[in-house]
Amino acid sequence: MGGDDDRIEDSSVRLMASSNDGIVDGVGGGESRWVDGSEVDSESPPWSLLDENDSGQGYGSMRRRLVKKPKRVDSFDVEAMEIAGAHHRHSKDLSVWQNLALAFQTLGVVYGDMGTSPLYVFTDVFSKVPIRSEVDVLGALSLVIYTIALIPLAKYVFIVLKANDNGEGGTFALYSLICRHAKVNMLPNRQPADENISSYRLKLPTPELERALNIKETLEKRSSLKTLLLLLVLTGTSMVIGDGILTPAMSVMSAVSGLQGEVSGFGTSAVVIVSIIILLGLFSIQRFGTGKVGFMFAPVLALWFFSLGAIGIYNLVKYDISVLKALNPAYIYFFFKKNSSAAWSALGGCVLCITGAEAMFADLGHFSVQSVQIAFTCVVFPCLLLAYMGQASYLMKYPDSASRIFYDSVPGSLFWPIFVIATLAATIASQAMISATFSCVKQAMALGCFPRLKIVHTSRKLMGQIYIPVINYFLMIMCIIVVSIFQNTTDIANAYGIAEVGVMIVSTTLVTLVMLLIWRTNLFLALCFPLVFGSIELIYLSAVLSKILEGGWLPLAFASFFLCVMYTWNYGSVLKYHSEVREKISMDFMLELGSTLGTVRVPGIGLLYNELVQGVPSIFGQFLLSLPAIHSTIVFVCIKYVPVPVVPQEERFLFRRVCPKDYHMFRCVARYGYKDVRKEGHHVFEQLLVESLEKFLRREAQDLAIESNLNEYFDNVSERSRDSGAAGDGTDELRIPLMQDQRPEEPGSSISEETSPAFPSSVVSLDEDPSLEYELSALREAMDSGFTYLLAHGDVRAKKNSVFFKKLVINYFYAFLRNNCRAGAANMSVPHMNILQVGMTYMV
Repeated sequence: MGGDDDRIEDSSVRLMASSNDGIVDGVGGGESRWVDGSEVDSESPPWSLLDENDSGQGYGSMRRRLVKKPKRVDSFDVEAMEIAGAHHRHSKDLSVWQNLALAFQTLGVVYGDMGTSPLYVFTDVFSKVPIRSEVDVLGALSLVIYTIALIPLAKYVFIVLKANDNGEGGTFALYSLICRHAKVNMLPNRQPADENISSYRLKLPTPELERALNIKETLEKRSSLKTLLLLLVLTGTSMVIGDGILTPAMSVMSAVSGLQGEVSGFGTSAVVIVSIIILLGLFSIQRFGTGKVGFMFAPVLALWFFSLGAIGIYNLVKYDISVLKALNPAYIYFFFKKNSSAAWSALGGCVLCITGAEAMFADLGHFSVQSVQIAFTCVVFPCLLLAYMGQASYLMKYPDSASRIFYDSVPGSLFWPIFVIATLAATIASQAMISATFSCVKQAMALGCFPRLKIVHTSRKLMGQIYIPVINYFLMIMCIIVVSIFQNTTDIANAYGIAEVGVMIVSTTLVTLVMLLIWRTNLFLALCFPLVFGSIELIYLSAVLSKILEGGWLPLAFASFFLCVMYTWNYGSVLKYHSEVREKISMDFMLELGSTLGTVRVPGIGLLYNELVQGVPSIFGQFLLSLPAIHSTIVFVCIKYVPVPVVPQEERFLFRRVCPKDYHMFRCVARYGYKDVRKEGHHVFEQLLVESLEKFLRREAQDLAIESNLNEYFDNVSERSRDSGAAGDGTDELRIPLMQDQRPEEPGSSISEETSPAFPSSVVSLDEDPSLEYELSALREAMDSGFTYLLAHGDVRAKKNSVFFKKLVINYFYAFLRNNCRAGAANMSVPHMNILQVGMTYMV
């Protein structure tokens, strides 16, 4: 076992038959071996049933070929395949009514940001292009119409939503999707067993193509491309966090500014003060969770969209229905021809009409693809078009109202009801973006790209509803600073546009990679996607970047800050992992120590936490040197996040025995998805771990019993064949199905019913193993004595011969983040009386 354990990552070895995975247990030698399909003739179907005409020589030939190559499938893989076969889950399509109900709910969660954009779009556009003729109004309206039609409708609704990761969306979902199909993750802890998680694999729409393989090989071989991909994902995530700062400031100020023309003496200072008060209240209630008021979101936004559509129709009919001419895209050309550079600058305001479009994809995990599509095409899209057409119709008659067009276009008797609804809608839009920021940070933490922070779960039913106090107060302070400094929505809009377009460009790049690598789309169609939508987004980006000095620097500063934090944390974590791999304790040394480990073994279970998926971590040596005794049962626990949204509970734990049986040492990999919430307390975790360990021990004993019975059976058959003088040329081979996808119904059996007729009952009978009972009783005794958490207080330092920049990043920046982030013991909610810690320095 030692030679295989020294590798960071085991190769995947499988016996393939009709696209099904299976494992053949070695039947020779004194120890259990796992062998792969290369040891069976490729011309012989490995799953053929036993033929009565096979001679004893055939049995012997099969045994020799099974034993001659000691290749071994990792025991993690064996366990994972058994679990995946037993607990395979099939997704069910939702009914029409369920999709309609979800579509109604999306109005309050997904579309709040985009729905409040009529509050400020035309105000910002016409602050850069004064209205002097109908071409200005019709051109701006045509720009808005086709921007909404191309980006949210054509790009997101019809293409990007299909690039979901088992129903999850967002930048990290795309990254995890790519990580599963190419080994581009910077942390080298991927295992073949991870591929057997029921949510890991995808059905590919087309056969494998040479182009996709070339892309995969290129990504895996060039570390610079892996780093570039990671930086791209982190940049998109940083922009999303920047949105979490700018969205509340922009939405709340836009809603409150409606009072300026309605209440006398209500000036800019009053708008700022009221906005800050609302923001303080908004961030103060985050700790209660969105679940408390979530049922109100959808009705309020539904009323808001109905009001937008109704007011739009009213203005169209009353003022100037000729604005429908803006459906002709030629007015976009006339608009640019007339205003030239000013029109280019106005694009920065036009892009605000699609703020929140990324939420359609990022919040997909709470809904279905069909529900998001239905809500946008049937409600959001038509209502927004009517709202913008109504405002344009009003501007055709009252061009001087551009500075507060939304509230001026509302009929006088409806001002206060609309103001209340608009304020509520703006608050809800802010709430959705704040919650999305929490989820985004949590995903980054799961994938090793963000320092550990305290996460509070605000709902017992919905695991996605979380609250991160540090991020909440950081967003609140930044929002108040933004409102206090800028004091108007125009400069905030300049910053807002850069953050939105930046996220969209990242999504376009990643979806293009998904098309080429995973979907294997036709090359022409795959390139059309970035050429069409990427070009539009780059045009908008060039327009908003021209406003860097007028507020556009703000999201770039936020993005740069969070990008540095996330990349520094990832960089330091990867170096620390490599250092742990290099300093592993060799298996030869463990065997020399003996089962006592050179110390006294006392009753109890020691859970030693580390990041290694294989091998004995060096920190274990520190515990052996520092402690006068060690526990009778040792479990090396690795909390590992795999690139899938959710890992089912029954597939959570994988076990392997470390060292011989009398050592009572095990390796446990506890796998979580990036959307999983580690909500269980330490008592529940301990119970689940022990139950899984008992299942592992029983399964191991069953496999050994089967192997022993098969060995005895083969020996008897060979002996009878020699006695009868039977001769065989060795061309006919014994082919036995030891594992199949059809799992037995009885938990006490590990051979499928299809196999049993081929052998006498003595082969498949499993007598109770005394050694198993002894080991289970020892485990229960250790459990009764209690659990102790063995943790390392690690210090990471750069080597003396490292370059100055590496020393600066590791010794100061990364060390600062590690010293101020949440400790591992706090993350596991373990009582301090159950913890033993030793210090260790990792030189990287």
